Amino acid sequence: MYTNKRLLLYALAGIFSLMTEALYSEDATKEEQMSHLIKIFMCGDVMTGRGMDQILPHPSDPVLYEPYVKDAREYLELAGDINGPIQKPVDFSYIWGDALEEFKRMAPDVKIINLETSITKSDDYWKGKSIHYRMSPDNISCLTMAEIDFCSLANNHILDWGYSGLKETIETLKKANIGYAGAGNNVKESEAPAVINVRRKGRVIIFSYGSETSGIQSDWAAAADRPGINLLEDFSDKTVRRIKENIGKVKQPGDLVIFSVHWGGNWGFDITRSQVEFAHKLIDDAGVDIIHGHSSHHVKGIEVYKDKLILYGAGDFLNDYEGITGYEEFRDDLSLMYFAGVDVLTGKLVYLQMIPTQVKRFKVNRATGTNALWLRETLNREGEKFNTSVEMKKDHTLLLKWK
Repeated sequence: MYTNKRLLLYALAGIFSLMTEALYSEDATKEEQMSHLIKIFMCGDVMTGRGMDQILPHPSDPVLYEPYVKDAREYLELAGDINGPIQKPVDFSYIWGDALEEFKRMAPDVKIINLETSITKSDDYWKGKSIHYRMSPDNISCLTMAEIDFCSLANNHILDWGYSGLKETIETLKKANIGYAGAGNNVKESEAPAVINVRRKGRVIIFSYGSETSGIQSDWAAAADRPGINLLEDFSDKTVRRIKENIGKVKQPGDLVIFSVHWGGNWGFDITRSQVEFAHKLIDDAGVDIIHGHSSHHVKGIEVYKDKLILYGAGDFLNDYEGITGYEEFRDDLSLMYFAGVDVLTGKLVYLQMIPTQVKRFKVNRATGTNALWLRETLNREGEKFNTSVEMKKDHTLLLKWK
């Protein structure tokens, strides 16, 4: 019996040892996983020009060359008619509203936006174009105070105020130590990515491209001897190979590659087959880990392909459309803060958490109630074809589910 008891004690000790070993092993794995997890914030179009610029401390000349509106302050009046007047000037933090608290809470490693405005004092507006967004360089603090790390420039507004406006935009971002890609003084500069070092985790490499499908003019493309943007020729295999070559020149083991692309129309939930096939080829063949798509003024369906995140349309995050009628069914006032957790070793999506937002009184407000429900239902409807859905938590945060 003594022998049996001793054997039992040894057995129990062995089980306890294995349990303890497993526990420590699990903790070590979690710690290791956290060290490999990069948290990325992404959003769609940030339009700090025109009406938004007018409420900031150093507004630009309000003169516009639009068919119907000739003074940027009219957009401020339209917003005031809907939700009450905005006392200006506001401080630089004002436009970010509730987003600032979410930044503190979520603590992303990298913050990425599509900057859909020229930052310049240039008066050399692009002739023949009906809309021109401009923010004064003296208002750049509205981006630095939110600690924005990267601005995608390959879009249909970055050249609104000519080549001189583009040059000043780039100079202003450089002085502010904000990364950018997608435009430059020549085609080589426009194709160059931004490289962001995330302490103790690795590098995030961001390429920025624009497509004519978003309304970008073909003559905005950068050339060997001409400034401009990094314009996609098409969605062909040849284009994918060129992108792969550009990525290969920069990417190192452990780098996370993000492809930020301005594509598709402003309105409508349709995602073309060519967009889907192009996105898949970028992941399969070119080594892209995240596709950050924008141009649509509203959120679109989300896909996770081979555990890699594809945002086909992130929606407008900040705009001055408040009070402008038309396309109400698309709810361009509603958007999302996308917080993606990605394993830097594999580029695979670990989670996607989204904060519903609403632009009201020219600032970001956390969306709740029926507005948050509208976003959930829209993402579920549009995600069905991609086998994605969202789950809403009690605080109205949305969590992406995928198969």
